[in-house]
Amino acid sequence: MEGAAEGVRFYVTPKFENLLGVEIWSDAASQIFYSLGASFGGLLALSSYNRFNNNCHRDAVLIALWNCCTSLYAGFVVFTVIGFMAHEKGQDVADVVAGGAGLAFVAYPEAVTKLPLSPLWSFLFFVMLLTLGLDSQFTCVETLITAVKDEWPQLRKKEVSLAIAATLIGFVLGLPMCANGGILMVTLIDKFCSSWSLLLTAITEVLFITYVYGHARLFDNLKEMGINMSKFSEYYWRLNWQFTTPLVLSFIILMTFVQFAPAEYNGYVFPAPYQVMGWLMACMIVVIVVGGGLYAYVKRRRTGLPTDWKAMTSPLPEWTANGSAGETATEVKATTKEDMAYTNEAVDKFADDTDSDTQQQARSQRKEG
Repeated sequence: MEGAAEGVRFYVTPKFENLLGVEIWSDAASQIFYSLGASFGGLLALSSYNRFNNNCHRDAVLIALWNCCTSLYAGFVVFTVIGFMAHEKGQDVADVVAGGAGLAFVAYPEAVTKLPLSPLWSFLFFVMLLTLGLDSQFTCVETLITAVKDEWPQLRKKEVSLAIAATLIGFVLGLPMCANGGILMVTLIDKFCSSWSLLLTAITEVLFITYVYGHARLFDNLKEMGINMSKFSEYYWRLNWQFTTPLVLSFIILMTFVQFAPAEYNGYVFPAPYQVMGWLMACMIVVIVVGGGLYAYVKRRRTGLPTDWKAMTSPLPEWTANGSAGETATEVKATTKEDMAYTNEAVDKFADDTDSDTQQQARSQRKEG
């Protein structure tokens, strides 16, 4: 295609001055979070079906590497077409480059229609978009129904009904985005829901895992899974979890607020009420996290369980490295009467909820002890 070389040249030519702007870092963080699925729950939901001794450390590294390689390859494909578009319009590549939905649903399809065998390329392009969307929705739906099944174990036998219900609800909620003003709603959601709130969720997860649960305990869990990492790898992950990731993401969040610009689409700035709606959507993520913690606190107080910081942030007694409640019940060390009472009640409740032979045995072992 004529102009393709110019597009590729524009893609591979670095502009280091752009690194001084915080917007490019914020966009990069949001993009890598979307492509990897970090902090969305999908990785946790799908990995929960792995065998206990699955090498999750190897999988995490390989997924990150293949994700970056795929993104680089996709960049060559996209900028080849963008270079062709620039040649057809008689413009520079920089003037044609556009991000967001406009590139995927407006500019790119227009370029495809000008290629040889355009019906074939158009068909392949939109099939690709369809499969990408379906893959993403598979993960989103699985994340939702996995969370529901974990919260209410009695619904595990109704997985098909849960999947149908989640799909129908998502379908109904997505209908407004297919209306004439749907692109504006998509832009508003993309502006607010994939920005600072997502990064804040990631920071919270990293800090709680490394400082509350404890990096040493996490490394012990990995060893129990049969994953032996070198000292270099342990220091590398500690450095990233405890310092680099929280500091970098915190800086991006801070600068996102400092350089915040109202949501707009093709020069149209959204009115104030819609800007407020966007802020409410972004804050709702934080409200759910904080509200979940308050709900757990109130629920524990009503049932007479300890509500101090240690009790609220310690793993539940039914947590075990090998998934056997029986071994957990005999190995849990309770140092106070409150902890002992909490341990007995939690193990009994766990056995009642799951109602399996192993967990029933855990109850009898605990009572005999």
